[in-house]
Formats: sequence, C-alpha cells, structure tokens
Amino acid sequence: MQVTLPRLIFGATTLGNLLVAPTDAQKRELIRQWFLQSPQPIVIDSAGKYGAGLSLEVIGRVLAELEIDPAAVIISNKLAWRRVPLTTPEPTFEPGAWIDIHHDAVQDISREGILRCWAEGNELLKPYRAGLLSVHDPDEYLAAATDPADRRRRLDDIRAAYEAIRELRDAGEATAIGVGAKDWKVIQELDPYCDFDWVMLANSFTIMRHPPELVEFIGSLASRNVWVINSALMHGGFLTGGDFCDYRKLDPAIPGDATKLEWRSRFQQACRDLRIDPFETAVAFGMSLPGIRSIALSTSRPERVGQLVAAANRTFPAAVWDELSRRGLITRLPDA
Repeated sequence: MQVTLPRLIFGATTLGNLLVAPTDAQKRELIRQWFLQSPQPIVIDSAGKYGAGLSLEVIGRVLAELEIDPAAVIISNKLAWRRVPLTTPEPTFEPGAWIDIHHDAVQDISREGILRCWAEGNELLKPYRAGLLSVHDPDEYLAAATDPADRRRRLDDIRAAYEAIRELRDAGEATAIGVGAKDWKVIQELDPYCDFDWVMLANSFTIMRHPPELVEFIGSLASRNVWVINSALMHGGFLTGGDFCDYRKLDPAIPGDATKLEWRSRFQQACRDLRIDPFETAVAFGMSLPGIRSIALSTSRPERVGQLVAAANRTFPAAVWDELSRRGLITRLPDA
C-alpha cells in the first residue's frame, strides 16, 4: 500500500507534558496554529506513551472543540504502552520526563497487547481515530532483552504485533502501518517481515550523524515506495544548545561526549560565520536525501509553529554545504 504524507508532520509529545506542562489554553492554541499554518490534511504524530495517553486525550478533545473535519487530519498512534492508575509519586515508565500527569503506563507488546493499545488509543481520541499505526520503539524493547533467547522471544512479540496491525490496515481500520525507532538497524532487521508503508527515523540521519550505510538503506526503502519520515533532527535539542543529546545529559569529562560538544561548538561558529540559523540548517540537511519525504518537528510554543513550517520548506545554496564539508562538519554533500 502506498501512502502519501505532507512534508511536515507535527510531533505531539508536548501535548503529553514532556519536560514542560503547557496550559490547556496553550495546547489548544498550538493545535489551532497547526491548522492555520499548514495545508490540510495535517498529520499529528502521537503515542500512548506520551503522557500515559494524555497527548491522545488532548488531541481528541481539542480537535472536537475546534470542530476539525476528520478528513482534515491524519493521526499517527505509535502503539506499545497502555494507561494504568498512578500509584506512585511520579510515573514509573520514564521518571522525570513527564510533568504533572495523573496516570502511569505499562508496556504491552504482543498480538493481544497491541490490539489493547489500539482500542485504548481510539477511545482516548474519540470522536477521531488513528489512521497511521506502528509499534513504538521496538529497538528499546529488544535492547531490554536479558539474553539471546529473551531477544528472540521479544522479536516474536514484535512480529506478532505487526501481524495484528497489518490485519487492521487490510480490514480498513487504519490507513497505513509503519515503524519509528532510534536505532535504524532495528528497522532494517524488521523490514523483511513487517510490510511497512512508512518508517520514521529518529536521531539517525542528521547533520551531525549520517552514516553511509544508513543512506543506502534509505535509498532501498524509497525504491520500494516506503515513505521515509525523519525526526529528532536536533538530537533532543542538543544542536541548538541543550544539555541533553539523544536523551542523555552530556558530561565533558567523557571523551565521546566531549567530541559531540566540540562538534557543536564548531557547527554553531560556522552558522554564525555563514549567517545561517542552526535549526533551519539542521532541518534542511535532514531533508536533503531524495528518499526522505517528510520531517517531524515539534514545539510547545504556538508562536513557533510558523517557524517550523518555514524551516521545513527552506533550502540552502550548495555553497553552504561545501563550506560545512570543508570544515569537516559533514561527510556528505546534500543531493541537489
């Protein structure tokens, strides 16, 4: 099945209170701006894990308040986590990440588990439904294996979950199925078994990290009409000055971390010299492969939505990439 998505996809972690807790009014205005600033249908990327279902709940409620036509929105729900009562002072599934939420979440990856997640997601989204389905972070699920036998069992769980959502797609309950992961090699491992219509890469093909073997894999996906979405282009805000890179706070005393910090310093200096914006530059590079068809960007601030839209459509002259290559900041030049 061939899927067609817009160039820009709006990430909805902030609606689940990731690291910050916007007010209901701010969340409503953020969603309103998505529709004001972008052609329709827009795509919203969410998950049961985001705020233990809070993100999905907010999407359904606010879309209804704004009287958004269901045909004007496509919702992606990454399945793997279900809401449960909160019985501890803070959620157990990612302590410290989700602010002021009132439920916990448990992982539920299996054929039956993924169907439970799907049903719960649609209940939270009412009267809307998710059109894009996937298994959330299968790479993390596999990485938690205690030994090779446990990893094989977990791989069987993921494959069974994909059998279930493939049946939902084939029955018309969903538009398309895909996968999102931080470790692109796990996507490559699952690719022969899961019949993906789309894949979402995270922290993988970025201006700081773009291995040639990943470039080759993206080309393979594109040749089979698999829609490639690029996300987490800033490595969790690191490229624009944050302390965290790929969800971990960096320590300058660790050699690998020091290398990343030194690269960022040189990148930001190059941007100042060239009078270009680091955020826009990273976004443009993240869209530079012909096989990458969409990017996912997010913000908690409604006034920044226009900047995201502009960055998603900005291109840079070849001279910029030539200079970044000359300075040793990138190892490949974007395709024309």
